[in-house]
Amino acid sequence: MDKDIAHILVVDDDTRLRSLLQRFLRENGFLVSVAKNAAEARERLKSYVFNLLIVDIMMPNESGLEFLAKLREDNDVPVILLTAMGETADRIAGLETGADDYLPKPFEPKELVLRIKSILKRAPKKTLAKQERLDLGLCVYDIASKELLTKQGQVIHITPVEQSLLSILGQRFGQVFSREKLAEMLGAGQSPRSIDVQITRLRKKIEKDSKNPRYLQTVRGKGYMLLPG
Repeated sequence: MDKDIAHILVVDDDTRLRSLLQRFLRENGFLVSVAKNAAEARERLKSYVFNLLIVDIMMPNESGLEFLAKLREDNDVPVILLTAMGETADRIAGLETGADDYLPKPFEPKELVLRIKSILKRAPKKTLAKQERLDLGLCVYDIASKELLTKQGQVIHITPVEQSLLSILGQRFGQVFSREKLAEMLGAGQSPRSIDVQITRLRKKIEKDSKNPRYLQTVRGKGYMLLPG
């Protein structure tokens, strides 16, 4: 996976649609994060650099239009709005507020991908910045201090090797590292087999379900990578 791969944030309160879009966009070569509402989207924006946002207009508490209006106060990241079929007024309002494009529901996922690629070609290229703090769902990893913390700020004990693994994978999240490459970078007598063991132990500390990892993922036949929330 290229280190400059486009990172997309999907903001939608529909759990099923979020999941479908996340899977489909990843299959088409994008790095994808999700948020179920505007508040969660803002938290994601604090932690990661995104190349494009896909935002549903009809969300509870704060609509996609309200979120977009606040976003445009200090952020010019490209935005595609998802609108209800026939809601012409919403589309016009979205474009006036600063949306780059809109797509009425229901839509063909392939069309969405084409629109994304078209916008990214026109937009200034953004290189994914190295992160200082990695949001791993139930916990946060501070790369500078090499501390794994709960969301409440409590320290979770990790070994020096686990610290190094999180730092390596976290500074190039979305990039696949082979077991051999990780063993080489870690040194100190590490082997591909020992990397597997370390990954298993680390998953038990950062994953809600270590047998079905969300963040520290295996890429079959290639190695491991860390995905953002």
